[in-house]
Amino acid sequence: MTRVVLVRLGWGLLTLWFVSVLVFAGTEILPGDVAAAILGQNATPESLAALRETLGLDVPAVQRYFGWLANFVRGDLGQSLTNRQPVAELLWPRFWNTMALAAYAAAVSLPLAVTLGILSAVWRGSVFDRAANVVALATVSLPEYFLGLLLILLLSVHTGLLPSLADTYDGMGFLAWLKATTLPMIVLTLVTVAQVMRMTRTAVLGVMDQPYIEMNYLKGLPNSRVVLRHAVPNAAAPIINVIAFNIAYLITGVVLVEAVFNYNGLGRFMVDAVSKRDLPMVQGAAMVFAATYILLNMMADIGAIALNPRLRHPRTLES
Repeated sequence: MTRVVLVRLGWGLLTLWFVSVLVFAGTEILPGDVAAAILGQNATPESLAALRETLGLDVPAVQRYFGWLANFVRGDLGQSLTNRQPVAELLWPRFWNTMALAAYAAAVSLPLAVTLGILSAVWRGSVFDRAANVVALATVSLPEYFLGLLLILLLSVHTGLLPSLADTYDGMGFLAWLKATTLPMIVLTLVTVAQVMRMTRTAVLGVMDQPYIEMNYLKGLPNSRVVLRHAVPNAAAPIINVIAFNIAYLITGVVLVEAVFNYNGLGRFMVDAVSKRDLPMVQGAAMVFAATYILLNMMADIGAIALNPRLRHPRTLES
């Protein structure tokens, strides 16, 4: 198992390095001039040249990439081009805001999705199963920003039940924070529940068609015990994978949701940085998103292997 963890860790680091190349190259080819964007229209050629030298933009891109990568490995994300503050000091509070919203959505959506998926598998072909699948397909097909605007119209503008904007601040009470972030949480929950529920249903149904499940029914075991004690544990690996994928989505895929609800998270932080052409902030946010996504998927991969003896001991089983 140690070897498996080390191999997955190596692949994760290699993937993160490849992402760093794409992030740096992507920010390099953005249209416009950073120095001109900072100084404005009244900048002189001399002031532009001086600012480019100060920002290190006169250095070849390859040299700047390796310097940026070395600083990133040390935890130094550079300085913001617009306000000259360390990117890490600006980024981490937004990151934890995004993590809090993702945790709120995960705490609601994941237990609900797994429960609905198991019930759909147990009551296969019933009205409940068909209705759940129709609703899941409808919600997963709609873009997040459309769901967000629709919920704002229904739950905020027409009824006034919830605030339309997720305005949060330091020292905010927990109940007030929950109320402010409920609308974006519902949007994330609708998308997550649809994906996890369908995968849970498929995984449980695949196990329930196995001969040993039929044998348990022939022994007279009740349906609930067969499903919970025998079917669900053997279907855990694909369920864990899709749960980890959706947790990663809750953290890294919230850019549009945060923009719609004006939530002060890492996604909106990245959008603002792109609009200001603040490359260090864009690069730092993108790398934090990428590292989080790769870490969660690597943990899901290791967890799936740990739960599957055929993957843990392939040579033993073959012999």
